[in-house]
This record gives sequence, C-alpha cells and structure tokens, in this order.
Amino acid sequence: MRALRAFKTLLFLLLLAAAGLLLYAYMRDNPQDMPWTALDLGDPIGVFTGRKLAGLTEAGERCRGLLDKAGIAYEARSPVENGPHCSVPDGIRFDTGEGPQDIGYSPASLSISCPVAAALALWEWNIVQPAALDLFGQDVARIEHFGSYGCRRIGGGTTGDWSEHATADAIDIAAFVLEDGTRISLVRDWQGAGAKPVFLRRVRDGACDLFSTVLSPDYNAAHADHFHFDQAERGAYGWRGCR
Repeated sequence: MRALRAFKTLLFLLLLAAAGLLLYAYMRDNPQDMPWTALDLGDPIGVFTGRKLAGLTEAGERCRGLLDKAGIAYEARSPVENGPHCSVPDGIRFDTGEGPQDIGYSPASLSISCPVAAALALWEWNIVQPAALDLFGQDVARIEHFGSYGCRRIGGGTTGDWSEHATADAIDIAAFVLEDGTRISLVRDWQGAGAKPVFLRRVRDGACDLFSTVLSPDYNAAHADHFHFDQAERGAYGWRGCR
C-alpha cells in the first residue's frame, strides 16, 4: 500500500510538473494572453490586449514609446488644459498616410489620445486590412471620421457624465475608402446584403478586442452613421461594452 501511495504521489508530481512546463511554454510564446506581460504593438491581439491599451491612459511617455517602437509616424501635441473634465495630457496627431499600412484619415487633422492611436493602429493592421483583402481583394486607403476631441457630456446635454471625447479618448468612424475608390459607409451600407455589411460588422467585432467601448448602429439611432470607439479606463477587471 505504501508503494502504491508513493507511486500515486510521484505520478501526481510528474503531471503537475508537465502542466507547469506546458503553461510556461504557452506564456513564453503568447505574452499577449497574459495580464502581467508588457504590451507590444507587434504582438498578435490577445485576451488582455484591450485592457493593456486602456491602461496607457495615465502613461503617455510609455504609450508614445510603443508607437515609436512600432514605427508609427505621429506628432506629439501640446497638452490641452480646458478645465477638470476636458483636458488632454497625451494628445498626438497621426502623420496620416505615412504609417506602416499607409492608411490615411479624412479629415487629415486627426488629434487623439495616445491610447486610442495605439488601438487604432492594431485595429488597422490586424482587423481592417485583413478584412478588406479577404472581402474585396484590396487594401483600405482611407478612413473617414467625425473627429475625436470635443468638450461635451455623453449625448451632448448639459447634465450627466462627461464623454470620453472630452479627453480625446474616443473617435467616431464613419466610412472606409478602398484603393479603387469604393466607399463603404455605415449610414448607407450597414443594412442590406453583400460584402459591405459583412465588412462593417467584421471590423466592428474586431474593435471590441481593442477598445473599452464600441458602439455601432446596433446600439441606437444616434450611432446610425458611425462607430464610436473609446478607451475608457475602468480598471483591470472593469466592464467593456460592445454593441
């Protein structure tokens, strides 16, 4: 009986060691899926990528370092100080059309917070361009937007919580233009059949892994013509919205 118990104990320890080795190997090869590893924009999108991006809100220097390492062209902007609710300490302007994927933004003067810029870059590389190539056989050349910074409350009223736009931690995306000039807009192409609505839903769903909040025409009528993406910081285990 003692020999049997000793064998069972040894077998258990061996299995535990094997499981530990497998876990270590997975952690080594998939740092994007671990909550404690540093964010690298060159890694694939992982389970904790979105939360790490949101965690850059109070780490402007580290965020800009990630953009530099990834080769993303940008210009650091002077901090915006417009009261306690409408300040932007880490704003940047995309040097549009000159990044790794050469996607331009229209209007070209796109000033946003650094965490939103980092998330947009990952979205473009890993979600938008692969979806466009798969469905249309060509790249997206330009993304049309309704802007980022706006000192306002949610819904534009005079009361209620302040919008993430008030700190440039949000952007509203309206349309995509392919290399051949084909335009895919939310207001016109969200409904119906064909590749365009499939594309729009695919890029919406992919954004949910990168942004704290993603709102689309499925959410309400106010978003019938745009995606709202924001990087609201709600803590390591705070809620994330995807509609």
